[in-house]
Amino acid sequence: MVALTRAFGLQARQTVRSAHLFSGSQRRLLASIKTPQTAVEKIVQQYADGLAPGKVVRSGDYVSIRPAHCMSHDNSWPVATKFMAIGATKIHDNRQVVMTLDHDVQNKSPANLTKYANIEKFAKLQGVDFYPAGRGIGHQIMVEEGYAFPGGMSVASDSHSNMYGGVGCLGTPVVRTDAAAIWATGRTWWQIPPIARVELTGKLPEGVSGKDVIIALCGAFNNDQVLNHAVEFVGFEAIKGLSVDDRLAIANMTTEWGALAGLFPVDTTLIQWLRQRADRHASRQSEGKSHSRVTHERVDALENEMESMKADEGAIYAKRLTLDLSSLTPHVAGPNSVKISTPLSELAKADIKVNKAYLVSCTNSRISDLVSAAEVIKGKKVAEGVEFYIAAASSEVQADAEALGAWKDLIDAGAKTLPAGCGPCIGLGTGLLEDGEVGISATNRNFKGRMGSREALAYLASPAVVAASAVAGKIVGPAEYPDVKPTVSIEAATPAAAAVVAEAATTEILPSFPEVIEGEIVWCDADNLNTDAIYPGKYTYQDDVPREKMAEVCMENYDTDFHAKTKKNDILVAGYNFGCGSSREQAAVAILSRGIPVVLAGSFSDVYKRNAINNALLCVDMPSLAEKLRQSFAGSKELTKRTGWKVQWDVKTSTVKIFEPSGEEWSEKVGELGRFVQEIYCEGGLEKWTKSRL
Repeated sequence: MVALTRAFGLQARQTVRSAHLFSGSQRRLLASIKTPQTAVEKIVQQYADGLAPGKVVRSGDYVSIRPAHCMSHDNSWPVATKFMAIGATKIHDNRQVVMTLDHDVQNKSPANLTKYANIEKFAKLQGVDFYPAGRGIGHQIMVEEGYAFPGGMSVASDSHSNMYGGVGCLGTPVVRTDAAAIWATGRTWWQIPPIARVELTGKLPEGVSGKDVIIALCGAFNNDQVLNHAVEFVGFEAIKGLSVDDRLAIANMTTEWGALAGLFPVDTTLIQWLRQRADRHASRQSEGKSHSRVTHERVDALENEMESMKADEGAIYAKRLTLDLSSLTPHVAGPNSVKISTPLSELAKADIKVNKAYLVSCTNSRISDLVSAAEVIKGKKVAEGVEFYIAAASSEVQADAEALGAWKDLIDAGAKTLPAGCGPCIGLGTGLLEDGEVGISATNRNFKGRMGSREALAYLASPAVVAASAVAGKIVGPAEYPDVKPTVSIEAATPAAAAVVAEAATTEILPSFPEVIEGEIVWCDADNLNTDAIYPGKYTYQDDVPREKMAEVCMENYDTDFHAKTKKNDILVAGYNFGCGSSREQAAVAILSRGIPVVLAGSFSDVYKRNAINNALLCVDMPSLAEKLRQSFAGSKELTKRTGWKVQWDVKTSTVKIFEPSGEEWSEKVGELGRFVQEIYCEGGLEKWTKSRL
């Protein structure tokens, strides 16, 4: 381990985490665990900071994490501004932080160039790794440069950090306050989400890609089945046949599927890919161009440990899904939604004309994607009236495509090149969709208006289908495919499995944190209760709104009677996906200002939950309570209902007890509220906590 530490240029205290492998003590701990762990739980176990002796992390637990790396992109300057506003002057661990410029690289305005210059200057001042505009998309750089390494945990202030799971690295997004806290202290918090097991069987037919896999999954399971879950892909033979590029595309779009992470296992296919990367890094290092994070020694160590990194037999999952890869044909998502997934054979019959085609983004602009498109388009021409835009995921990918001749084949066919970066995918730069146009893209999102006009239609497909459509001038594939539907299944966790999760040790409670939180339930029977409903948009950009006013207007767009019906120390309970919509932090502060210390819901928007905890508003997922209240008060026309039910959250035993007016009492285990989140609560929020640690 010492040798590995020196090779990576890291401090000794970081050896285990940065090697991304299990130490002897961690293996002994894992071996002693009675209840098996999933692959996600195993990774979090080693990146959790300050765990009590013998503590075994579980789905639902709030833990402090010290990720191996934290990436930010064009938002690095807003994060830096927040970092400095907290009072921080020096990044805690400059080997942990990575900064890239990738989103608005076509923008040469003085304002954007100034922002980019500020980011570069700040990065150099702090001594962090910095990648300038044109080097590539941040997520691709994280993979190429070995920051996202199998068995590790890396985060980014961007939702597509899920992509790191394609190489067996647990990747998940954080908000800017989290990123600033990591810069200042090296850590933030994470609640381990429910974990869904997705078993892949069979083998992909010829002409079907990883993009088709994830589009099919998004369409087949389009009722939020994996919303705010971590997804673990399993199925040895099926996954072995998936290239690493396919895995990265699938993991990347687990974000659009609603998941917070998408993790593939470490297997021989990945090991072979890593050895090729190690050769490349070794060659580059010998030329003095970079310090390598991917070496054959490190890959050897990974290969020796990869069996222990798999989920244990009997590990507990919130649900289990299956997909037979052999039942797949090319699929297209849209228009304007990833939840609408149609087999290409069916959509091609509709004769849908296209105006623009895109082979760009961190999803499908790697070398295999460019080669696949080039094979389809070589010797042909883009159809008259169609604009076909291409951009490599990185400068390295573009150089490889040029060396193979694929880049030239695409250009000769009429493709228009863009710099390595996000560009049209995020609605920036050249070639955006205009009113009435139809676009087909190999990107990850086709939300209305994302790639240009709200009056345009956007479809998502594989690189081969995008290229074929660009040539034909309408949505088609490079070949004929059978008209079949994918074979899928889903099952929820059994009661017996849920009972195993309940075997939790007591939680240490800080002296200044309440051991029990209790109050009367106020029931808001609404799903997708968004941040505009919680805190009106007209107040969002007023910086001088006092807490009293925030309390007064809290929830007024949902129910104008909310203020009159609630009182201090009530417990708010709502339906599913609470806090969706914008990322405004005031939607959490307003509820706190009303004197409500805790929100229980069927589920939460993850961004809302992060903002809530970061502002000292506690959140508890409790779908069973939401369902029971919904049944008990069915037919009630009150938007805000004082129920007479009492709730008591015993934080020490991670138990929520419910007392109904009828005299019925029942309880349920919830995730453990770790020490770090307790500290955030006691300090009055993450920014104040961070400031107190400087």
